[in-house]
Formats: sequence, C-alpha cells, structure tokens
Amino acid sequence: MNLTKLFNLQFLMFAEMAAGYFLCRFHVLKPNDRSVFSKAVISLFLPANIIASFDTELNGDMLKDFLQIILVGTAVHIFCMVLAAFLFQKEKEERRKVLQFATVCSNAGFLGNAVAEGVYGQMGMLYGQIYLIPVRIVLWSAGVSYFQGKADIKTTMKKILTHPCIIAVGIGLLRMIFQIPVPEMINGTLISLGRCSTPLIMVFLGMILAESGFASMISVTNLKFAFLRLVFIPVCVLAACLLLKIDPLVTGLSVLLSAMPAASTTAVLAEQYHADVSFAADCVVFSTILSIAVLPVWTIILNAVC
Repeated sequence: MNLTKLFNLQFLMFAEMAAGYFLCRFHVLKPNDRSVFSKAVISLFLPANIIASFDTELNGDMLKDFLQIILVGTAVHIFCMVLAAFLFQKEKEERRKVLQFATVCSNAGFLGNAVAEGVYGQMGMLYGQIYLIPVRIVLWSAGVSYFQGKADIKTTMKKILTHPCIIAVGIGLLRMIFQIPVPEMINGTLISLGRCSTPLIMVFLGMILAESGFASMISVTNLKFAFLRLVFIPVCVLAACLLLKIDPLVTGLSVLLSAMPAASTTAVLAEQYHADVSFAADCVVFSTILSIAVLPVWTIILNAVC
C-alpha cells in the first residue's frame, strides 16, 4: 500500500469536502441540490466507474480472491447485524433505528470506492466492487427493514436487482469473464465519467456538513458509534482474516471497507421514515470526518501485518 498516495487522497478529499461546504454556506448550492448530486453519482458516475474497473483479464487466482472477498463481506455484515440487534436497546426508537442502520450499512459504496482505488489502484476498485455486492444487498433488505419494520421481499428484490450499481457489477463481470471488447471511445467515456464520482461524493458530504453544522455532532453517543464503526468492527475483521489466513489484498480491502463511516443514505431514510433526521446527519458527518483521520492509521497497521 502506498502511504504517500493515501495522504494525498486524504488532502484531496478534505479539499473537495470543503468546496461543498463553502458552496453551500455561500448559497451557491442549496440543501435541496443534494438529491441531484446523490442521484447523479448513483445513477451515472459510480456505475461508469464500476464497469470501467472490470477492464482486466480474469484468472484462477482472481476467482479464488472473488470468492474469499464475497464470503468475508457477507460475514462482516452478519456480524454487524448481530451487533445492531443488541447494542442500542436503551436508545429511543427514533435514534435506535438510525444507529442500527448506520452500524450495518456503511459508506463503503461511496467513500469506500475512493479509498480502495486510491490505496490499491485499479485492482482495489475491482475487488472492492465484489466486496460491495453483499453490502448493497444488505442495504436494501435488512438495512431498510430497520426503518420500515417489515420488509416486503418482492419489493426488496426488485430494488436490489434494479439498483444501478448492482446492474453495473453484472455488466462488468460479463465484460471481464467473456473478455467482451469495448470500443476505445466508449471505454474512454466510462473512465472519464467514473473519475467524477469521488469529487461529487465529497462535495455532497460537504453540503451535509454545511447544513447540519458542528455543534450537535460531538456527543457521547456519536463518539461511541464512531468507535464502533471505525475501530471495533475493523479490528474484528482484521483478527478474523489473519486467523483464517485470508489473502493479504483481500484482508486489507476488507478491513478498510469495514472501517467506513455511516452510510450517506442514513439521513435520507431517517427523513423518509420519520426517524431522528438531525441525529442521522450528525452520525454521518461526524463519523466521516473521523474516518478521514483514522484511515491512514489503518493503512500503517495493514502495512505492518499483511
């Protein structure tokens, strides 16, 4: 792993988040514009980045790694669901829903893409998309059920199968497995669009910060949640991967992607299902800011043990 590259990425992410913050504070962008950014990233820029990341030749070692990373990703989310079931019983219902969802559903799909690509390059982006398959399935099934109570299986499956990022993973896998040739002009377009995803994600998070402010973010509950999300869960993932002698690249990616902050969709779903929206926004922003400081530490640790 390249520490210099990661530190450069950290600065870039801070700068892009600051841009979103000041654009919103000076009323160039409005809070309602966040939905446009979110839809654009999910529907176009991130899927383009995903499809472009599968432009590689498949071999036996990669198939083995793919199976490992899917199993690790699935196990991580089962573990997170167990934690969510027991840790927040004393919280009020409006906050308990937020904390349960944010424990199970991290920002690996948004922020994780940038970190995986920044630390491990194209292979990080490629393997990261495989890890994110169970992440996105859990988001639209168990994740949403924390807010709406009982999930409709038919509706849930439809959301999973029609999610732009899941479709992009399917297209990318077909492209890689069958080595489907893609014209250079189309491939160049996918790469160009994909490069826009990270800046837009960070501007989006800066806009959330501008609206929610700093004062309410620092609380005992938020500190405990951030420790759980950024330290405790990845420590458990690292210990399990080392014990089971998982491939170093798969281990590193799994730890980094499990050390992501609360999902950006937490606040959106909290508003939709009448949970504590302000608290949800605080969880997202506070854990995101801390994660940018914590990730280099995780990278140093992974360099030493993997």
